[in-house]
Amino acid sequence: MTARKDRLKKLVKVQEQLKALHETRHAGFLAAAATAEAEARQIVEHFDTDSSLANVFPELYHRRIANALDQQKTNLENARLEAALIATATARTNMVERAYKDASRRDERERSDRERLELITQKRQESS
Repeated sequence: MTARKDRLKKLVKVQEQLKALHETRHAGFLAAAATAEAEARQIVEHFDTDSSLANVFPELYHRRIANALDQQKTNLENARLEAALIATATARTNMVERAYKDASRRDERERSDRERLELITQKRQESS
């Protein structure tokens, strides 16, 4: 294998790992956003019950709801940013994979050409 082909093979692996990292982070942000939304919903539901302390500490409940919704918004924005990074990583991975395949085909073609040339040379030597 050529040095270029080896480098491209390693680069494909790195790009795939980078893409997997962004996919994992994206999933984590989405999960955190869903958790924050569930927390806000739970606080709102508990706010209306008779056993809650919302009548005594309404600002505390409102602050916790607002914080949960802010956290959800932040996580959704981070997930959106990671989705853009996933798209970029996918494009880069595809580009490097194409270059690797081209280099592999070129190496195979050159190897095949050398083998044919050796066969032709051997036949000429045998016939001489």
